Amino acid sequence: MAQQSTAQLFRHLPAIPDDKPVLIAGPTASGKSALALEIAERFGGVIVNADASQVYDCWRVVSARPSAEEEARAPHRLYGHVAYDQDYSTGHWLREVIPLLTGDKRPIIVGGTGLYFTALTEGMAQIPATPQAIRSEADQIPLQELIDGIDNDTRSGLDTQNRARVQRAWEVQRATGRSLLSWQADTPPPVLNLRDTVPIVFDVDKAWLLARIERRFDQMLDQGAIEEVRAMQDRFDPSLPACKAIGVPELRAYLNGSMTLDQARERATIATRQFAKRQRTWFRARMKEWNHVEISP
Repeated sequence: MAQQSTAQLFRHLPAIPDDKPVLIAGPTASGKSALALEIAERFGGVIVNADASQVYDCWRVVSARPSAEEEARAPHRLYGHVAYDQDYSTGHWLREVIPLLTGDKRPIIVGGTGLYFTALTEGMAQIPATPQAIRSEADQIPLQELIDGIDNDTRSGLDTQNRARVQRAWEVQRATGRSLLSWQADTPPPVLNLRDTVPIVFDVDKAWLLARIERRFDQMLDQGAIEEVRAMQDRFDPSLPACKAIGVPELRAYLNGSMTLDQARERATIATRQFAKRQRTWFRARMKEWNHVEISP
């Protein structure tokens, strides 16, 4: 988001009291990080990552993490602090963000991972960790078989095109003998009530967002995305969440000679569009009580 449009956006924001955390959610490429930085510089605060891809230390360019220059302008937390092969879940993120809620700087929590925000403001079920053997088993099972192995009530509430969500439900049921929905019914109170925050979610113009998504891949190439993926070639493991980040499989295919750069660009752009569509659907369904801010040309 350009400086001018960020400044214009401020006219549409709710009041930002000094004592309230700010939550900023929105689809990929919508300019969330720019707004978070502007709020931090105007009103003070520490910017806290709520994007699952940006926690990994191997991807700054590919995951569109804030640059080193941007990080120097305001404090940033939970960015690039997790090793590529380290297990990291919504539960890990929630445990790490809790101490930041009572620090000496107001948290400005920004990202596109809806589960992080709902865990924070709606509570999170205390589900035991999934054994590695069960996760490895699930990695080898086709999506439709995973779907078929989930109880009907849980399945009806899932995005069955999202393998990660489906696999999570299957793993919980397989590991604990209880459905994911059953665990969620026992969810404890949230650590942060939505009414005690300034919750902002971007409602973006579809055409505007798609144009930004199309430009983003070339910007990532200019910033060193190919070199970033090349540096991970010897450690690449397609079963790891970090290695599934959009752009990584496509650029790896280019480096291996199985795609041209134009094909990689097209595939990554399509994947990003599909991801943004899922994010927008999630935000509309789960963030009705948030302050919706329209973003358009």
